[in-house]
Amino acid sequence: MKSPVVTALCLAVALGTTGCKIVPKTAENSAAPAADASGDAARITKLLAESYDAKLLPLIASQAQTAAALRAQIAGGLDAAGKAHGARGAGNGSPWNFALKDQGKVIKADLDTRARTLELDTDGDGGADLTLQLGPVIKGNALRDVAPKIYDFTAFRDQMEFGKLGRALNDRASAGLTVPTEDPTGKIVAFTGVVSLRAASDKWLVTPTAIEVLP
Repeated sequence: MKSPVVTALCLAVALGTTGCKIVPKTAENSAAPAADASGDAARITKLLAESYDAKLLPLIASQAQTAAALRAQIAGGLDAAGKAHGARGAGNGSPWNFALKDQGKVIKADLDTRARTLELDTDGDGGADLTLQLGPVIKGNALRDVAPKIYDFTAFRDQMEFGKLGRALNDRASAGLTVPTEDPTGKIVAFTGVVSLRAASDKWLVTPTAIEVLP
């Protein structure tokens, strides 16, 4: 006959065992973000940390050309220029994206808005021929689509997640710019960035990754 103490211990062990619940490791208690939309921000933050400085900026620097050189290439046909010197985003009819590194005289500055811009004259004719969009509100996905080998659409869950990446890249670029605090009209600004063109006649709207007001 078992003693009351032994019986009580056996009962406690039995109850403890049946009361145990094995909790599977989920996205909430794991370092990996969720595979659905709730994990988009974490995945994109990680991707930018790994790629923006280490891959995207060097790619833009290696492919960058002057505005004059690009205009000469486009004069021979936008598609031909794009295939030789640019990159196209996912989807039919996507614009061509070209890396630029140049400088120009500021013809007009609009810095009192969330969509800050500088209009530059890069060919010396006295008129603005391209616009730098400084953000934080930035149009387009030029930074994403100039680098399809780095940001491959097929690696993303859907178009929504891919769109979030484009906005995150624009935000990252805008946050890294040294925007003039005083009116730079009449001064020379050097820049590196990407222009996105759907047609040869499009106005040049450049998303810069760096700008500098020259003395």
